[in-house]
Formats: sequence, C-alpha cells, structure tokens
Amino acid sequence: MGTHRPDRLAGVCTGLTRDGEQQAGKKRRVVHGRHGAKRLRAGRRRLLDELLPRLEISLPERGELAAPLSLFPATARSALWLEIGFGAGEHLAAQAAAHPEVGIIGCEPYRNGIARLLGDIESQGLNNIRLFTDHAADLVAALPAASLERVFLLFPDPWPKRRHHKRRIVQTEFLDHLARAMAAGGELRVASDHKGYCHWIMAHLLGHTGFAWEGGDWRARPADWPPTRYEAKALAAGSRCVYLRFRRRLRSRRP
Repeated sequence: MGTHRPDRLAGVCTGLTRDGEQQAGKKRRVVHGRHGAKRLRAGRRRLLDELLPRLEISLPERGELAAPLSLFPATARSALWLEIGFGAGEHLAAQAAAHPEVGIIGCEPYRNGIARLLGDIESQGLNNIRLFTDHAADLVAALPAASLERVFLLFPDPWPKRRHHKRRIVQTEFLDHLARAMAAGGELRVASDHKGYCHWIMAHLLGHTGFAWEGGDWRARPADWPPTRYEAKALAAGSRCVYLRFRRRLRSRRP
C-alpha cells in the first residue's frame, strides 16, 4: 500500500477537463439533485410498487442496523458490499451476478434508476441485492463497525460550484463513518471524470488516516470493474476517467 501525499499526486487528475453532470443527490438529511421520477412505463411502476418494498432497507429509529447480512438469503452472506449512487444499476447488477455469494446494498434516491435496476433484478433472478433509497450517509452511519468488505463510489455528483461543495458526498465526517463501517483491509473503489472533484477526493482520502491508496494504473478501468452508462457517455464526450482503489488501513491495537 502506498503512503503518498496529495501534493505528489496531481498527475492522477491531469487531463480531466469535464465539469461533470449533476447526478442523483442523496438524503434523509436533504436529498440534493434529482430524485423524482420521470414518467415510468407500467411495468416499471409495478416493480416500484411490488418488488421494491421486498428489497428496501429501513433504518431503525435509534442505534445501528444490526446484522445487515441477515437481510440476505443464506447463500449470499459471505461478505457485505455497498454501492453508493448506483445510477441505472448496471454496475451493481453485474457485480451481483458475478458474486452471488456476496450481499450487496445499493444506495440511490433516483426513482428511474431504481426502477431500471429492479428490472434487472427480476429478469436476471438476482437475490443478493438490497436497496436503500435515502442518503447513503445515513446508512453508513447506521451500519455496524467493520461490516463492509468493499465499497463502490462511482462517478459521484461533483457539485462543481464552490457554494455547493458542502453537498459532495466525500467529506471528512462521511469518511470517518465509512472508515468505522469498513473492515480492515476492505477495498474502496472510486471513479470520477471531473478534475476538480478528483483533486478533492484524493486530498480527502489521502489525508485520512483510515485509508491508503493502492496506486497502480488509475487510467484504466480494471477488468473486474463493469462499465456504467455515465462512464460511456463521459468517454464518448471526450472526457478522461480515473479509477482509484483504496484500502481500509489495519486498525491500531490499543495498548
């Protein structure tokens, strides 16, 4: 694992020129961005009415979400993964299909994206996905310590205007909660096509004692990292994307 400083990593974000598009915001704290649905076909409305209630996670009024793996069938309890802001859900569905033994929680407030993913869940018979349709920070704060083995944060909304930077999901407080919820050695995967947000992400994560950057070829998407619609649009528009991997550092032992 690398122990690199942010001021030595400006090259990671070199070549990113895109301002980024505002994608789904998130929250119970206040969901910024789009979360209302465009007009849905009858089939997708049915999925929201019938399938979503069976898969949706509700948080307790107080305390943590005890034993989150118990929300999944016995065949999907080897590990718990989380995808924050899954968009249309193609990456999440691909990961679930490739790893049926893993329970995966997807966070997304945008109803059209949720409906699209529900269609994949039904058509592919995926039984190892559960959904949280409010702000990801609320879920992360409620998860038990060291419960997450892998987390995906792919092309989060960059909120490019300075006055909106406080809406970015990557903040010190959020990373504190995420570090607590991740198991030692757990992997955090982050992707972005926005230069300013890339610098922000690197500065926050490399400045956090809970995470270490893995380095490697951050210009190329790894083979086990399924593409997304947003990524395809960004690349078609001439943008460059970065693919970053971090590890949850080993927790120091108390004397």
